[in-house]
Amino acid sequence: MSADDLLNREALLRLAPELRPAVDPAELRTRVVHFGLGAFHRAHQAVFTEQAAARSGEPWGITAVAPRSTATVRALRDQDCLYSLTERRPDGHRTRVVGSVVGALAMGPDAKTVDALLTDPEVTVVTLTVTEKGYHRSPSTGGLDTAAGPVAADLAAGPDGPLTTVVGRLAAGLAARMRAGAPPINVVSCDNMADNGAALGRVVHDYIRASSWPDRAEILDRMAEAVAFPATVVDRIVPATSEADRAAAEAALGVRDALPVTGEPYRQWVLEDSFAAPRPPWELDGALFVPDVAPYQLTKLRLLNGSHSALAYLGSAAGLTTIAGTMAADWGERLVRALCAEVAPTLPADGPDPVAYADDLVVRFRNPAMHHLLRQIGTDGSLKITERWLPALRELRARGASTPVLELALAAWADSTRRADAPADPAAEALAACWGPSTRPAETVRALLRVLGAADLADDEALVAAVADRLPALRTGRVEI
Repeated sequence: MSADDLLNREALLRLAPELRPAVDPAELRTRVVHFGLGAFHRAHQAVFTEQAAARSGEPWGITAVAPRSTATVRALRDQDCLYSLTERRPDGHRTRVVGSVVGALAMGPDAKTVDALLTDPEVTVVTLTVTEKGYHRSPSTGGLDTAAGPVAADLAAGPDGPLTTVVGRLAAGLAARMRAGAPPINVVSCDNMADNGAALGRVVHDYIRASSWPDRAEILDRMAEAVAFPATVVDRIVPATSEADRAAAEAALGVRDALPVTGEPYRQWVLEDSFAAPRPPWELDGALFVPDVAPYQLTKLRLLNGSHSALAYLGSAAGLTTIAGTMAADWGERLVRALCAEVAPTLPADGPDPVAYADDLVVRFRNPAMHHLLRQIGTDGSLKITERWLPALRELRARGASTPVLELALAAWADSTRRADAPADPAAEALAACWGPSTRPAETVRALLRVLGAADLADDEALVAAVADRLPALRTGRVEI
């Protein structure tokens, strides 16, 4: 195909109306800055923002900032920041172009432009999808790990030095905004972490405190009034894009899209109603604003994300490759329902009903049109399971409750860390080192838990023994629930 056959604003005119964006991108302005140019943002917040702009008539456009991938930025710019979203439905796919992203920047090369946007009075919202590891939190304190190499380098870089962490870039931008006396701003974490708003606020504040800026105390005082960090819960299954997805998008559109995304029909966004500045009216597209997101957050984190991780590691142990394929195993649905039932007592009473939630999960995970790879879900396990499994495990064991499903899931994760094809993990080296040739299984499990920062669980002899006892069956591909 030639450049004329690439998705861009000119090509929109040739598309059928049902394939076009809900809003004319030319009518939007940058009022939201988003860090993280991955598929999830483009299939979730960007869609809510597009619909909010379309239904309100307000020009809520997004400039997306890629922390690392300059290739994605170039590809998006080549398409006038347009891309397609395909909803994978059991009754057939539905594809259309999304038009809410109006700018794409690379955080390093475009640092001055990013900073200018963060101080622009018209920009009143910053959103983030940078995954758990992008926050550089200390496993022991939950605050910023100032000893982490990238963070330490940013702190030492000086006012005009290159900044490589999103936390550093965001903190510097917010500091400049405070110095300029610009209006208040909302900074909205959309990453899967408990108390994500507070977690983001803490690492940003910690960065400023650790900086050498002479006015850091004044900046923090001003931020207390002018910067909100609302908590959120985001939910939509967005698989990694495949070559088949690209071919399907091209067939549906009649033009080439280098950056298509796919997702399940379901999507949810719950936000703490504690904003300090104007925001898109996301509620016009079904977003829910509540005084406290904790019940929704814990339910999603422990049931959906917890089940996802369990399916990923157990499915991989059984030689499977996708969530739908794992659900088709004779133990797939049983695993999801058993995990939800085991964890349900740790959830707030005023949240979603765990039984009905489990019913929805079974339907969503079984969707035959979805090809969500277990390997994708299994990445960064040392960060994910400390959020998704361990707090519930601690709470249940403190009550004297039995935890067989979490023990099985933990054993499957442990087993995954020894394999040569282990999913990518920032702690991969430390995890692999726990598997000595003459190390007894219980000692290995104990060492793995210590790498997770879970010394208390490592000292739980009964738990360690139960997890170790599950390893032999998993190594032969047997999943026993």
